[in-house]
Amino acid sequence: MNLSVKFKPPCAMPNGLQCINDEIFIIDQFTDNVFVIDQKGKVKRVINTITENGSGVTIGGGFLWTASNGRTKAREYRSTDTHMPWIYKLDLNSGEMVDRFPTPDGGGIHGIEWDEGKIWITGFNPKALILVDANNFKEIKKIPINQEVAHGLARVEDGIWCADRRAKEIIKYDVDNGDELEKIKFPKDGPDPHGLSIDNNGTLWYCDAVHPPPTTRDFPEIGTIQL
Repeated sequence: MNLSVKFKPPCAMPNGLQCINDEIFIIDQFTDNVFVIDQKGKVKRVINTITENGSGVTIGGGFLWTASNGRTKAREYRSTDTHMPWIYKLDLNSGEMVDRFPTPDGGGIHGIEWDEGKIWITGFNPKALILVDANNFKEIKKIPINQEVAHGLARVEDGIWCADRRAKEIIKYDVDNGDELEKIKFPKDGPDPHGLSIDNNGTLWYCDAVHPPPTTRDFPEIGTIQL
């Protein structure tokens, strides 16, 4: 594994990210807005959202999807806050809400990943990766996992990677039977992998929000993992 810090992010708490072509969408847990940057870190635009305690982000079906983890502790409350976990379906340009869905298990949510008309979601009650239909959010499949704090997700041809912020690792699972296919362990003094995505060149991107404390980093970061 070749772990490389690329740059400091343009936001305070990058909690989730999604690579789409040559752009990276980052959800900031501090403002709950989505920063769109290029692969050198230059901000191209910012999308304001009604997400609360934003944790994950994905793009699919022509929409922006955000993981709204519930009651925020990073910013002041807004009139749109519900203090409940949701998956928001938002206009990709304006960030305005198109629809919203409760999480499959009724609990918090970190990772979210588009998969050809379906969406993978991290569940915590019990710990699992849950696949739902993006149209009606009916559960299609549930893969039990044993990670401490399942976070960012990255769908690849032969499986799905899931980051674990607390354990400092990412694990690739077989999407058919849930078998563990591969594990990458970060150094003890390395970043806490929150968001996770993969670009067109097969490079994994991660972000570390440096939240909640304690952490091993003094600043948030975005980096890559060459497999």
